[in-house]
Amino acid sequence: MTPASLIEQYSPRESMEYDVVIGGGGPAGLSAAIRLKQLAEEKGVEIGVCVLEKGSEIGAHILSGAVMDPHGLSELIPDWKEKGAPLDVEVTEDRFLFLSQGGTTQIPNWLLPDNFKNHGNYVISLANVTRWLGQQAEVLGVEIFPCFPAAEILYGEDGAVKGVVTGNMGVGKDGQPTENFQLGMELHAKYTLFCEGARGHLGRQLIDRFKLNQKSDPQVYGIGIKELWEIDPVKHKPGLVIHTAGWPLEPDTYGGSFLYHMDNNQVAVGFVVGLGYSNPYLSPFEEFQRYKTHPSIRPFLEGGKRISYGARAITAGGLMSLPKLAFPGGALAGDDAGFLNASRIKGSHAAIKSGKMAAEAAFDAVQAGRQNDELTAYRESFENSWLKTELYRARNFKQWMSKGLYLGTFMVGLEQKVMNGNVPWTLHHQHWDHEMLKPASQSKPIVYPKPDGKLTFDRLSSVFISNTNHEENQPAHLTLKDPSVPVNVNWRTYAGPEERYCPAAVYEFVKGDDGNERLQINAQNCVHCKTCDIKDPTQNIVWVTPEGGGPNYPNM
Repeated sequence: MTPASLIEQYSPRESMEYDVVIGGGGPAGLSAAIRLKQLAEEKGVEIGVCVLEKGSEIGAHILSGAVMDPHGLSELIPDWKEKGAPLDVEVTEDRFLFLSQGGTTQIPNWLLPDNFKNHGNYVISLANVTRWLGQQAEVLGVEIFPCFPAAEILYGEDGAVKGVVTGNMGVGKDGQPTENFQLGMELHAKYTLFCEGARGHLGRQLIDRFKLNQKSDPQVYGIGIKELWEIDPVKHKPGLVIHTAGWPLEPDTYGGSFLYHMDNNQVAVGFVVGLGYSNPYLSPFEEFQRYKTHPSIRPFLEGGKRISYGARAITAGGLMSLPKLAFPGGALAGDDAGFLNASRIKGSHAAIKSGKMAAEAAFDAVQAGRQNDELTAYRESFENSWLKTELYRARNFKQWMSKGLYLGTFMVGLEQKVMNGNVPWTLHHQHWDHEMLKPASQSKPIVYPKPDGKLTFDRLSSVFISNTNHEENQPAHLTLKDPSVPVNVNWRTYAGPEERYCPAAVYEFVKGDDGNERLQINAQNCVHCKTCDIKDPTQNIVWVTPEGGGPNYPNM
């Protein structure tokens, strides 16, 4: 039974009307909801706002480093300290290290560009900050629906977005309705804001339909893999921020690490690999495990206990890859658009600011009696914002770093430290990440050491502590346009890279009954990082919203 016949059999769908519907309960979406309600309160008017969140609760799917610049939050909620926002650990020290296999070179702080300095910023759990934002939104009257993903876009007869549909529930693995079947609900809105995070399922469709990236560079991404550790109190230094570049990655591969000392003797340790890498044998997960064995990193973790794990793609293209932000009936905000500043390794302040600007444009439009048109005021607001200034200054960062560690470091230092970002040239991204893999025959295999179970780990034990769970009797949310491509192209040409770029052991090539390789998809392991959707060389894998489930990140 096809989705269309399901709808026919169980129609009509129930529907609800709102002024603004927001898809995604992260920092951007919640900030937009909060701002809409703040403005309504200030003007003495009513405005109906709802937020759809695919996670089991607000914050469940939120993962970031994270060091937070409070600028955006201070604009949105000036009294955030008095209201108990969980920004408790101010940065006390910055260290930037270049690693070789056995050595370390620390860059003196006076040589660091401002983008690598964190005075006045906070080491946080973005998941917990998001939970707090959810509480603030609910106090203001925002309706929040966790476990209800925005699964489909509704279009009016004129082609404008008029809302979204939540996912159907109770569909079996065979595509047939079970006894628990429930048709998704239509949420109609005057404006719909899409705030799904990097590589949003619906955001991607909107960019294609409305050609929002027609005047933009290709978007480029990284995968961030993170663990939370409880370490020896003697080694713990609250507020210490360490970033590294270099080993274990080759100089021609973009990436780096972070190690942030939080409170309660906990540290967040993680690794980011740019998804434009060319060697199909590279495994971001194993590179992260190797990184932890470096003599400058190992001592912090030895004797400690790993307590959580997760992974998430990040948009890294910056200003030159930003799509057009608004379209008839709605807008993109946060990492769904790509506001992260890769040069600062920060995006939460940008997500909050972009959500706030989108909300202000939507509020003014609703109050003017408009609906389902283009929120041009959002783009105008961005063009005149501190966020545009910040991203403009960093516009060449990823492009330079993609040219190699040494040239990239020199040029970023020149642009940011010497010229303060005010350079007369602009570099452009030329390729999508999925275009960058070389055939296995032209690449050098990488042999990774086996995990020791104390400092380094395998994927399955890692996924276990991400609290990831999906109802097994549901259609796989990792879909293939052509089931023959994984073997005929990916396996034969690229040695099956999906086994290595996935940080959750979702993809396995196994021998079939006929003795030939076949791709097995363990969708229940998926941590919703979106890496497969981005890096698959033929773009044959398409990530769609599952029926609930996914990770549940505490303190991440």
